[in-house]
Amino acid sequence: MASLTKKEKRLLQEKKNGQRVEYRQKFRAHVVYETIYRKKPDRQVAEELNTTEKTVKKWRKRFKKHRMKGLHDEPRSGAPRKFDIEQRCEVIAIACDKPQAYGFTIRPYWNLDNLAEATIQHTQGPAMSRSSVQRTLQRNDLRPHRQEMWLHSKDPMFREKVNDIVSLYLDPPKDTVVICVDEKTGMQALERTFEPASASPGKPGRYEHEYIRHGTTSLIAGFEITTGDVVAQCRPTRKADDLLAFMEQLAEAYPHQDVIIVWDNLNIHHDGPSERWTQFNKRHGNRFTFYYTPKHASWMNQIEIFFSILHRRCLKWSSFHSTQELEAVVLRFIQHWNQDEGHPFNWTFGGYPMQHEPKEAG
Repeated sequence: MASLTKKEKRLLQEKKNGQRVEYRQKFRAHVVYETIYRKKPDRQVAEELNTTEKTVKKWRKRFKKHRMKGLHDEPRSGAPRKFDIEQRCEVIAIACDKPQAYGFTIRPYWNLDNLAEATIQHTQGPAMSRSSVQRTLQRNDLRPHRQEMWLHSKDPMFREKVNDIVSLYLDPPKDTVVICVDEKTGMQALERTFEPASASPGKPGRYEHEYIRHGTTSLIAGFEITTGDVVAQCRPTRKADDLLAFMEQLAEAYPHQDVIIVWDNLNIHHDGPSERWTQFNKRHGNRFTFYYTPKHASWMNQIEIFFSILHRRCLKWSSFHSTQELEAVVLRFIQHWNQDEGHPFNWTFGGYPMQHEPKEAG
């Protein structure tokens, strides 16, 4: 089979012209493409690539025999492994433990030098060098020097509460509106002392580090999960009366439907001595049901996704001369969102598997 299939032609072109393909693969693909597809003589291709006819002939024959697999190097025997699997597993076990257990009392986490030292002291077999320890970590996708912040929820019903809200997102009740509500507090009206500089070729845009502070404002907003519509108010404070005024606006926006509110455990989200939400619900025909996210689970509230979009699109690197200007920009963006860009978010988290759930018949 001397000709190329369509797939082989495409793959050879990708290797030959790819910007991130290693040189030897580009070279071999070029040889095969020019000699087999373009029917060029071996001598001409050798001159074009500044190589020998013998090399061109070698890769042309390799391709004819093995097709695309022939472009890769054949397996080499190489030197025998110096470290066995048991010793590498010991390195992984040490890396997954705390440094204090190996005498590094002042180190909160491993670095490569300490890990290599601990490996020499606490493993059997030949001493493993720093680079060998590093390769072992890389092959097992292990980065003991990397840390991420994590906040544990102490709520014993955490998973059950999460699953209740997930079920609302994935299968909203019919004839019911599900709205995620929260407050974005402390939005600062910062006036940059110099106007931001736009980007230019070779240079990113720049914004002034120094600013004049003109006060703060709060945004109270609700995100309707099936349409993406946002109802919002900007207010100077975030008190119970502010939230109650917003909820009255929300009730007017949805005058006839049953409404489920998803929000967090902020104190003003609960009844309190005045039974504010019980009384609110009575005024509106008991149409409202309230779901509370577990503590330390703000990621369960879809309005947080919208707040992130708002921050990136309107607030980040911006300059405002007053809180009034800040509020006008925020509300104008929300109006634009509702008219032109609003959409439901694709919620992909399916909840936690629970014990004792009934299993479907296979």
